[in-house]
Amino acid sequence: MPSKNLLKKEIKDMANHKSSIKRIRSNEAKRTENRYYAKTTRSAVKKLRTATSKDEAEKLLPKVSSMLDKLAKKSVIHKNKAGNIKSKLAKKVASLK
Repeated sequence: MPSKNLLKKEIKDMANHKSSIKRIRSNEAKRTENRYYAKTTRSAVKKLRTATSKDEAEKLLPKVSSMLDKLAKKSVIHKNKAGNIKSKLAKKVASLK
């Protein structure tokens, strides 16, 4: 993430309106937040994929599914991708013993 001083310089150089300056700042904040939630979800998916006990996997599945749905709702990932991942994870959990 660029430093605040560098970001201010970039905004001054390219933005001509107050609204565009605000839009640049808000877009950067949203991008940072979206990256955080996407990475957290990817880590949770990996944890679920590597789970060996069925009990642990069954506890994680609803949480991970919810995380994926939230990402899809915010258009961080496509809704079909979220559905595909959830389907594969459900299959994985069902196959565990």
